[in-house]
Amino acid sequence: MIISNFIDGKFTPPIEERMMDNSNPADGKHIAMIPRASALDVDAAVLAAQRALPQWSALSMLERADWLDKIADALEDIKEEIAQTESLDTGKPISLARSVDATRSISNFRFFAKFARSQEPLIFEMSDATNYVHTSPLGIVGLITPWNLPLYLLTWKVAPALLMGNCIIAKPSELTPLTADLLAQTMQRIQLPAGVFNLVHGLGPEVGQAILEHPEIAGISFTGGTATGRIVARTAAPLFKRLSLELGGKNATIILDDANLDTVVAGSVRAAFTNSGQVCLCGSRILIHQSIYDEFCKRFVEQVDAMKVGDPSDESTQMGSVISIDHLKKIESYIDLAIEEGGEILSGGTRAMTGQVGSNPAGAFIRPTVIGGLNHLSRTSTEEIFGPVVTLHPFATDDEAIEMANCTEYGLAGSIWTEDAERGKELAKRVDSGIVWVNTWLHRDLRTPFGGMKNSGVGREGGRWSLSFFSEMTNVCVKH
Repeated sequence: MIISNFIDGKFTPPIEERMMDNSNPADGKHIAMIPRASALDVDAAVLAAQRALPQWSALSMLERADWLDKIADALEDIKEEIAQTESLDTGKPISLARSVDATRSISNFRFFAKFARSQEPLIFEMSDATNYVHTSPLGIVGLITPWNLPLYLLTWKVAPALLMGNCIIAKPSELTPLTADLLAQTMQRIQLPAGVFNLVHGLGPEVGQAILEHPEIAGISFTGGTATGRIVARTAAPLFKRLSLELGGKNATIILDDANLDTVVAGSVRAAFTNSGQVCLCGSRILIHQSIYDEFCKRFVEQVDAMKVGDPSDESTQMGSVISIDHLKKIESYIDLAIEEGGEILSGGTRAMTGQVGSNPAGAFIRPTVIGGLNHLSRTSTEEIFGPVVTLHPFATDDEAIEMANCTEYGLAGSIWTEDAERGKELAKRVDSGIVWVNTWLHRDLRTPFGGMKNSGVGREGGRWSLSFFSEMTNVCVKH
């Protein structure tokens, strides 16, 4: 398979004719050749977007909402292909690709279409004047997305950007380009006006940097690691580009003394190991009240030991591979570090599989790993690993739990588990985090703000926050 860039409504090879290999992380096999594009391709995409912008931005928001529904309908027609492709490209279980990646990619478009139709004009009356808030598109926006939830996170940005009248230059991760290509095929199939959505494949330091530096790109929405986010901010800020950064996390799962272990153990396992722990929202630090610590650890390890890890195409697989052998080696280095720091491996820590794949040396597989005995300030406990590794820590009081939860440089998400919902809600307000769930995890209402504090990012997306990010606002004051 050979993948091309999608520029001005057409699939085109990279101008400099450079290509890269794309492989399946579960078995190391070649899948496709993809463009290693350059700044020249970004320039071509921007020219196409400039030509398309006047007509696209002239449509009403409701007309653009109709286009979002058309995209959703077309993606619905290939929903199984999306799931199969995402599983192949990322190594995640097919069941997860169906229930999360394919489903949410479609619902992102449907949500923003419906949300647009519920908006009321912003009008503020004064005694002698009326203020009208007029929105207009930023213009051309750059969307840079990661490999862990490729189409899900791309559509999360594409939908509101299109809705507000912008034209798009998108760059997916070079590790997982296939479903972005499916989205481009969908745009072409429904005949979205040429140049409105452009897709340029390549490496971050080449294509990503060219998007950041291009003077005609007015806004950047980036999801990825904190280290790369610093580069994005350093490049874009002096150019006064609109900037949204959704970065890393080292999230705490807080289990209070009155928590129902029958519920909380399963919830903690899901929060820790969904998508092989490769979700920025995963609860990789589990803080447990000391009165239930031993019982929780026993039950938690039993459930983790029973997880089926292996062939992503097997319907019963619960956890597939991680994204690459290089990333696997990074995860293993943290497991080694944990032992050096005095930790005890309570479960996992090896490449031995339980599913049909077996110990495939070409596959990036590792067992879900549980580590006890570490200081909560240790490197293993505070640095983002972004893999199926969790650390367990006892605490004595609610104040101590909050202190432990807030001890890292990150502040993206977390969860609190208790039989007293009001206690959980009040405690959640003290966590330095953009999102805190009480007695659940990853339960998303797309109307709510999504984003992090501290080194987990800048800005918020979701609902009206996404609409605001992707638009300029003019207050028109009319004197009576």
